[in-house]
Amino acid sequence: MLCWPPSGIYLAGKRGHKNWVTARRRAGSHKIDKRWALTMTLEDAFPGSRLSVEAQNGRFELLLQQHGLLRTLSAAELSDGTLRYLLWAAALLTPRPPELMVLNEPETSLHPDLLPALARLILAAAKNTQIIVVSHAPQLIEELTTASICTRLHLLKEFGETKLEGSTLFNTPKWNWPAR
Repeated sequence: MLCWPPSGIYLAGKRGHKNWVTARRRAGSHKIDKRWALTMTLEDAFPGSRLSVEAQNGRFELLLQQHGLLRTLSAAELSDGTLRYLLWAAALLTPRPPELMVLNEPETSLHPDLLPALARLILAAAKNTQIIVVSHAPQLIEELTTASICTRLHLLKEFGETKLEGSTLFNTPKWNWPAR
């Protein structure tokens, strides 16, 4: 069984060396960093929660223990928004991110209280890949545009045509492509 957040202070205390996590980090292991990233992402969105994956009848089962609930919930019992947030976390915390990720309305089905946590997750992932977010959620847009790495392009619909705000036939938008 894999669990997040790990119990105790050290993720791998079973190895017999309480500083094993620190030693593995120094050795360059990204697996532990990603596990801690998932832990922090869960804590940010669902404080006090614990995620686990168990093998049951030849299949993997996702289980979430939420603060204040007396029992663990299976994936079938989670809300659509909770499942979507967990899927966004899996996609954005991938150990091998693609060169470009396009997120089309990631706020869909999420409770508005999750939008700031989603924005922080997107901004953290943007350190490793270029991300384009298409959103109609003002709260998510505001959270994202507070970061200096974010450039906002506002699209308008005029007579059935989508246009970039401020653009004309004689000007083009300024693109800031990140250095590789």
